[in-house]
Amino acid sequence: MQLLTRIPLVLLLVVSCSGPADSAGLSERPPGKETMSNRLITEKSPYLLQHAHNPVDWYPWGEEAFEKARREDKPVFLSIGYSTCHWCHVMERESFEDADVAALLNEHFVSIKVDREERPDIDGVYMTVCQMLTGSGGWPLTVIMTPDKKPFYAGTYFPKQSMSGRPGMMDMLPQLAEAWKSRREELLKSADEITSVLGRSSAMTPGDGPGATEVKAAFGLLERSFDDRHGGFGQAPKFPTPHQLLLCLRHWKRSGDARALEMVEKTLQAMRRGGVYDHLGFGFHRYSTDERWFAPHFEKMLYDQAMIALALIETHQATGKIEYRQVAEEIFTYVIRDMTSAEGAFYSAEDADSEGVEGKFYLWTAEEIRTRLPEAEAKLVIDLFNVKDGGNFEDGGHGANILHLTGSMEQNAARLGLDEEKLRKKLEPSLITLFDAREKRVHPYKDDKVLTDWNGLMIAALARAARVIDEPGCLAAAEKAIRFNREKMRTKNGRLLHRYRDGSAGIDGGIDDYAFFIWGLIELYESSFDSAYLE
Repeated sequence: MQLLTRIPLVLLLVVSCSGPADSAGLSERPPGKETMSNRLITEKSPYLLQHAHNPVDWYPWGEEAFEKARREDKPVFLSIGYSTCHWCHVMERESFEDADVAALLNEHFVSIKVDREERPDIDGVYMTVCQMLTGSGGWPLTVIMTPDKKPFYAGTYFPKQSMSGRPGMMDMLPQLAEAWKSRREELLKSADEITSVLGRSSAMTPGDGPGATEVKAAFGLLERSFDDRHGGFGQAPKFPTPHQLLLCLRHWKRSGDARALEMVEKTLQAMRRGGVYDHLGFGFHRYSTDERWFAPHFEKMLYDQAMIALALIETHQATGKIEYRQVAEEIFTYVIRDMTSAEGAFYSAEDADSEGVEGKFYLWTAEEIRTRLPEAEAKLVIDLFNVKDGGNFEDGGHGANILHLTGSMEQNAARLGLDEEKLRKKLEPSLITLFDAREKRVHPYKDDKVLTDWNGLMIAALARAARVIDEPGCLAAAEKAIRFNREKMRTKNGRLLHRYRDGSAGIDGGIDDYAFFIWGLIELYESSFDSAYLE
C-alpha cells in the first residue's frame, strides 16, 4: 500500500484478529464527585452512563417517566445528546453536575435523558420541533413538554447563568415552572398547535422518485452555494457533506458537466490539506468552524469516515488520480486501527475533548516538535504544516498549532526543489515519530457502542474499496463486521437490532439500520460474488 499509513493496513488486520482492541479511551468518563447514582446507571448507552452520577433525578425514555409526570402534574425536561458532543459535556459540567440546577429540575420537572444515536427516531421528532420554534438546532437538544409528550419550549445549549442574551438554567427553569402553574392553558394551547403543525409536516404524500430533471435542479442549488475559493458548500461552519459530493459525481457522469467534477475535486483536496484532517493519525474531524477547513470541531464520527471514503473512492474512479485512493486508504487505516473491536465491529465516535479541553490531543507547539525531531526534520515539519512559534490557533491555548498544509504535496515539493515522492519519503519518519509521541498523550474518550446503520455504511465503503482498488484487507474487514452483525445484532426471528454494547444488543432496528445494512450486503456481494450476502 503506497501511502503514509503509520501502520500498514494489512498488519492492522492481523492485530485486530489476534487479540483485544487497544483499550485507550474506552473507559467510561470519570464519575462525578458524588458517589450517588441515578436511574441511568443501569443503561448501556455511554452518553446516559456519563450522566449516571449527576444529582439530577434522570429517567431514561420510557413510560415510567411520563407516568410520574402525569401523577405529579409536572412538565417533562427532555435533554438529548451523545457521548462525544463537546457542548453536551459543557452543559453537564455547568448545570447537570450542579446542585442548584439539579434542585430546580428535581422539584419542578421530570427529567429524561436520551442518546440521539440510540434513539434517532425520538431525536428526529424533537429536533424538528426545535428548528420550527427557533430556526436552528443542534446538540445538546433541550425540550420542555407536557406529560403527553407535546412540546411547548425548545432550544439547544443553555448555560447555568444567563449570558450574552442566552437564558440560563437558573432563570429559565423557575420561569417555566411558574408558567406551568399560572399560565397552563396558554402553554397547553401552544403545545397543541406545535403538535398539530408537526403532524401536518410529517403527513406529506410521497412523490415520484427523482429523475434527471430533479438531479440537475439539485446540482444547480449546490453550484450556487459552492465556495469557489475554499471548496465545500456554504459558509462557516462548514461540514464535509459527502452525500452532496456523490450527487455531483453522478451528475458529472450522466451529463459530462465538468463543473460538477471540478467542485468535488476542489472540496476533497481542500479538506485533505486543512486542519479538519488528522495528518498524523488519519481520519476526518466532524466539521470546520471556519470556511477554509482550518479549525475543526475535533470529534470524529464513524459515519463521516464511511461516507467521505466512498466519495474519495468514486473520485478516484472518475479521475484515476492516486491521491484520492491514498486518502481513502488512510481513513480505513484509522478506522481499523482505532475504531474496530476485536470481534470486527466498528465503534461509533471519538470525542473532541481530552483532559477537559477540546482538541488538546491533536495540537502541537513548535517547541514540542523541535524536542522530538532532529533539527532538519523539525524545520521541514514546521514549514510544511504551518507551525508558528506563537501558535496558529488561539482557542488551543498559548502556542498551540493545528497541523495543516498550504497547497498540495506536489506544490510543496516544487517549492522546496524536491520530487514529490522524495518529499513524502523524507517526511514519513518524522510523522511516525510525532504519531508515536501523540499516542502517549491522554486519548479522547471513545464511544464504543456499535450501531447497525453506521456499521452498514462502513461495510459498504470497505466493500466498494475492495473491488475498486483491489485491497483484500478492506474486504476482510467488511466480512468480519458482517459476521459480527449476523451473530450479535439479530433477533431470533431475523430482525435487526440497532445497538450493541457491553456484551448485549438492544433497541429495535429502524429504517436507517435496514437501508444501510442492506447497502453493505449488496456492496459485499458485488465485491465477493458470494450469493449468501445477496440472499
